[in-house]
Amino acid sequence: MTKHLGNEKKELARLRKMQNRSSGSKYFFVLLMLIAIVNILDEVTSNLTVTVQSSFVTEFFVNNPFMGKYYSYEDGLAFHSGIGVFTYVLGLFTPFYKALADKWGRKPLFAISTLGMATGLLVIHLSSSYIMFLIGFAIISFFMGHDIQIIYILEEAPDKHRAKIYSFLKSFGILGVILIPTLRDMLMGNDATKWREIFLVPSLIGFAAVILVLLFAKDTKVFIGERIAYLSRPYKSREREKMLQKQQKKAQRNQAGVFNGVKYIFANRDTKMLIIAHIIFDSAMPAIALYFESSMHRAGMSTSDITKALFMVPVIYASITFLSGFLADKAGRKTTVNLFSATCVIGYILFVAGILCGWNPYLVGSFAGLYQGSYWIGRDYMNVMMTEKVPTDIRASVVGAEGLLVIIGLVVGYASIIVGMMIMPIWWACLAISIPAVSIAAILFALKVKETKGVNLDAIE
Repeated sequence: MTKHLGNEKKELARLRKMQNRSSGSKYFFVLLMLIAIVNILDEVTSNLTVTVQSSFVTEFFVNNPFMGKYYSYEDGLAFHSGIGVFTYVLGLFTPFYKALADKWGRKPLFAISTLGMATGLLVIHLSSSYIMFLIGFAIISFFMGHDIQIIYILEEAPDKHRAKIYSFLKSFGILGVILIPTLRDMLMGNDATKWREIFLVPSLIGFAAVILVLLFAKDTKVFIGERIAYLSRPYKSREREKMLQKQQKKAQRNQAGVFNGVKYIFANRDTKMLIIAHIIFDSAMPAIALYFESSMHRAGMSTSDITKALFMVPVIYASITFLSGFLADKAGRKTTVNLFSATCVIGYILFVAGILCGWNPYLVGSFAGLYQGSYWIGRDYMNVMMTEKVPTDIRASVVGAEGLLVIIGLVVGYASIIVGMMIMPIWWACLAISIPAVSIAAILFALKVKETKGVNLDAIE
């Protein structure tokens, strides 16, 4: 126990020193720049394998035998999607990893997650086989979308400007995805076999970002304040409180952990209804996010035309994301989720019409940006609302628990799309799965979930 108390004293001294450092507008600007860079890396990492899907599926399954067998494109894509489901098993461990932010602090997880994404991208760049590609894919699947930067924004930004700052940084990161078609244009041109080359640059950006985070980022003022208040109390007093909570079978909210996060979500009607809507919404994710490049390819668009379409995706996505912040602060988070759920449905229908009717690739890309951007905006504000409904000392744990629970929807979505693409064209399968899921989730969300606009995060009990 003496060693434990000594470690706590060292941690308390370190946190107080960090708290006493200047946290004025200059630091806030630096923090915003760091978050913006990592947001770009996060968005690029999330989209990069999807935007070269037809290239690596063709190489690994169609043009070369995998495990002694040649595949048709659809069979190869279905096989890859099935294998991809197993990489999401890693997602079962992600919430436990995220919950460490409530114990270690936000900064260590911020740096580790950034390093993980950069490493995964480098492995894919160097991949000489599908197995090596899959290892890199598994690494980035674990670390991308870690959401620690979202907690940074929510805990550092002023309450009344929180959504606007979030949407600005999010839109800046999304606009950075234009790096993908730029690299495709420069390094691939109309040669789909050069797909590996576009993974190197974002990997190097990631390694540089890790160094910047370690040098310039501090932990959030909310976490520092809460942790100092906790450690400043007498050790025996804290232990007595824990014992009392255990005896009374109350949620031990001062002990971070994913299972406590799950208990908290289902113990409150509002958060329970939010997570149910979120799970249904996430069942549309594979169809929404993973097959638009393959849909364009199989509908007959050339590699260069697909690149043209990809230029428009981040532009439209970033534009509507930026506007969503003003809408969320003015009209509320619920209105934002419901509005963009509707534009997601409309945008997807127009995208499918565009690829089938041979519309201009820039117009096709605009509709792709509309439906994808709308989907992710709706999903992101579901995440934001969850963080705005829970206390600081369990917030990262609830975010981790949320990530664990929505895997249910992902599994259903993956299973549906794998079966669907085997019996009908990819675009029809995606449309048949995504439209009902998004619509049902939006209706449930609108009827059963309460607004969180303007909530004071420090005052949540």
